[in-house]
Amino acid sequence: MTTNAELLKRYRAVLPSFVSPLHVEPISIDRGEGSSVWDVEGNRYLDWFGGVLTTMIGHSIPEIVDAVQAQAAKVMHTSTLYLSEPMIGFAEDVAAVSGIPDARVFFTASGSEANDMAVMLATTYRGSNEILAMRNSYHGRSHTAQAITAQSSWSMAAMSGLNVNFIQGAYRLRSPFRDLDDDAFTAACVDDLVQMIDMGTAGRVAAMIAEPIQGVGGFATPPDGFFGAMSKELANREILFISDEVQTGWGRTGEHFWGYQAHGIVPDILTFAKGVGNGITLAGVVARAEIMDCIDVLSFSTFGGNPLSAAAGRATLKYVLDNDLQGNAKQMGERLTARLGPVIEATPWIAELRGRGLMQAIEIVHPGGIEPDSATTARLLDAAKDRGLLVGKGGLYGNVIRMAPMLAISEAELDDGIDALIAAIGVIDGEH
Repeated sequence: MTTNAELLKRYRAVLPSFVSPLHVEPISIDRGEGSSVWDVEGNRYLDWFGGVLTTMIGHSIPEIVDAVQAQAAKVMHTSTLYLSEPMIGFAEDVAAVSGIPDARVFFTASGSEANDMAVMLATTYRGSNEILAMRNSYHGRSHTAQAITAQSSWSMAAMSGLNVNFIQGAYRLRSPFRDLDDDAFTAACVDDLVQMIDMGTAGRVAAMIAEPIQGVGGFATPPDGFFGAMSKELANREILFISDEVQTGWGRTGEHFWGYQAHGIVPDILTFAKGVGNGITLAGVVARAEIMDCIDVLSFSTFGGNPLSAAAGRATLKYVLDNDLQGNAKQMGERLTARLGPVIEATPWIAELRGRGLMQAIEIVHPGGIEPDSATTARLLDAAKDRGLLVGKGGLYGNVIRMAPMLAISEAELDDGIDALIAAIGVIDGEH
């Protein structure tokens, strides 16, 4: 039997140094069922991270497995050079749920590529290379996506053809406006937006891109209506709004199907990825026809919308809608908050619990302030694993535990995971 230790040795021998496992003692996930996974040594874990929110519903869901296997037995790839019923059908499905009028859908293979395309559309449509993005944001690995990412620990590329300005946004805990109430906080950030446009740009900005809840940024969550208030200022200047729904889409926040819906707006462009394929490579862009059709040269994405991915996407979206997984995300998210809330309040080295639905995070700090404590975060991550719970890590300083249970998680599975996390917090608490 192959062991985790043997695989780690091979991993380090052949993969680049900038790729690294999450845990001090990494595991190899061999198989999964529902909310559970097993490593190559037979150890079982509750999976509350889903390969970074990518296995969204649960592992080995029969309806999705059957759809993928049936398509794989027919044809797995054709490209947009040929008519593909799975791709066309899925584009119709996505357009229908997007909320964007007269929508057109362009499929890609990753969220980075989707955000790259969204920026290309906006800059072409507006005839400008100026982009506004949010502080603490993350939008991907491509050269363009790196330019609009405000995370020094993730930023590889310092140069870009874009002129990018970063504005105050969702990461309230470390904002200079953190002591303000919701309305005043929103107003202060809008004022910052206006000042940045007036002082830091040439006046013809192509778009502002934002995650409704910041993913890699540690699930930083702005007040409801925050982006609605910003959008009024954008609309006054004909600046497009791009909603990066790579992590917030498909009902994960519980209260809404898309993260943007918490803000009373409809974006000009929407990007999606990760969970919609429930583990299969799948991403894309939705925009109004007049914006999407501003590209007047030949273009396509080699793997975007391939029949295998489209079949997975159609089956996943159908399962989400048929089983009201958005409703389950809301209900289970409320239960998670209710049980964890008192523990967080009583723990001096945890600054806050934040997020929506089944997209929740806790930020870990040194007691008595908000100085980040990444070392304790790493210990808590491993303590949870030792108790059979896999969670993620994020945040600008690597001091945030990210929790993203499967959308189909049961109450019993949720409680088991909460019990494991509370026990892990108790162990770390004993060290302080």
